[in-house]
Amino acid sequence: MLAHVGGDTILLDRAAWDYASRGEDTTHYHPPRPYQDQSNLIMKTFFGLVVALVALFQLALAAPVVIVDPGNAGDIIITKENTINATNPAPPSSNSSTLAAQKWTKSGKLPLALRNNFPGGAINAYVTGLDRNNRLVMLKPDGTFFYPSANRNIAAPQLVTANVAIPLGARGSTKHITIPDYISSARVWFAEGKLKFFTIYSDASGGPSLVEPSAVNPSDPSSAINWGFVELTNTANGGLYANISYVDFVGLVLGMKLDSADGTQIAKGLRADAVSSICKELKAQGARDGNPWGDLCMVGPGGKPLRVLAPSDYVASNPRAFGNYWNDYNNKVWSHYTSNHLTINTQTARGHVNCKVSGNQIKCDGDNRGYAKPTAGDIFGCNSGPFGILGSDNDVHRAVVPRLCAAFNRGTLLKTGGNIQPGLAADHYYSTTPSNWYSKFVHQYEVDGKGYAFPYDDVNPAIGVDQAGVVADAQPELLTVIVGGPL
Repeated sequence: MLAHVGGDTILLDRAAWDYASRGEDTTHYHPPRPYQDQSNLIMKTFFGLVVALVALFQLALAAPVVIVDPGNAGDIIITKENTINATNPAPPSSNSSTLAAQKWTKSGKLPLALRNNFPGGAINAYVTGLDRNNRLVMLKPDGTFFYPSANRNIAAPQLVTANVAIPLGARGSTKHITIPDYISSARVWFAEGKLKFFTIYSDASGGPSLVEPSAVNPSDPSSAINWGFVELTNTANGGLYANISYVDFVGLVLGMKLDSADGTQIAKGLRADAVSSICKELKAQGARDGNPWGDLCMVGPGGKPLRVLAPSDYVASNPRAFGNYWNDYNNKVWSHYTSNHLTINTQTARGHVNCKVSGNQIKCDGDNRGYAKPTAGDIFGCNSGPFGILGSDNDVHRAVVPRLCAAFNRGTLLKTGGNIQPGLAADHYYSTTPSNWYSKFVHQYEVDGKGYAFPYDDVNPAIGVDQAGVVADAQPELLTVIVGGPL
């Protein structure tokens, strides 16, 4: 995940991000980032267990349209993006049972209202995360925490068989349930059907790590299910941060509303028909420019679109995809800014910094290093090549990276007024080729324009549109999640 903490942009896993987000110096919230190691998307697990065949997965994703084919535990691909890693073992108990008798502090409770506006099949909700002691938890239908276990002698992922599905009522109904205490690295999942969760034993914590459904693996055991999630952290120090994001994929449509003493915050999410509509737009764009935009769609066995992958994830598994997409644009940008200044508004105490191409790199005043021409994967993911941030990078570099990568995704560097970044209003974004058309179409089908479509989608002029699908408050009273489109 990407977060701005104390003016620095840093890479965090889910647990670490939640820790950082609790501090008062956290000024921005960023959604989950795409995979960092693009050559190792199909990778060994954190514990050295290889659970998938790289060639098979790449062949499936290279197909013109990805048709899901659910497998079993042996088909799971474990990455840092679909696991929760506890830092403490499960509490002593017989068979990791529910700890219903613990006395949770009242201030840690988070009431949820789960509103079903979905016109299709039955919806189940799930809650996963880490408790206040960084132990893995899931929420049971009776509102108590369940602590999953993992057999240390079994290398393969182990299915969670406890009753952790929270059924929603019919369309138009609202299910009320309360998370009984503080929780971090949490997701509230919604599925048309039942999802499958697994555990593996972690030597690091002496307990289980949770393996969650993967949006990008067409052979994941839950791949044929229509699902989505909201992410949240609720802590004593930082209060509640909840987020809807499309940085990795678009799935089951969700929206949020947070009520507190300070008022109401709303992130309406996408239109009910967003998945199928975005797929149609991407297919048409692919026909126009010859690039595999339509291949970002995953469909069920019957051909119905289930979800849309972000191009960062697609390129991570198909390194040749979009291979020459940005080449001509890169050359024109480098030519233009060889003789013209590019000004980056750092929106920090550093103010505006001037940049210019020198020695085949964009170099900015006060920056500790320059920027080579980015590849498609660098641009879509904003976390590799010239946009990878090192621990030694200074404040100027950390401010330039998000603003420069956002400009590439939006195609604004060569537009009139594009010599100042960020500077142009949102109606200038995605108006030229090349651009990140996935991001353009996601925003096109958002009801209120809120919800990230690439990692630095919150980069905007000072008076720009807030595109973060975040609700937050130090003292939340009720978090409502709407499933299936806005009411």
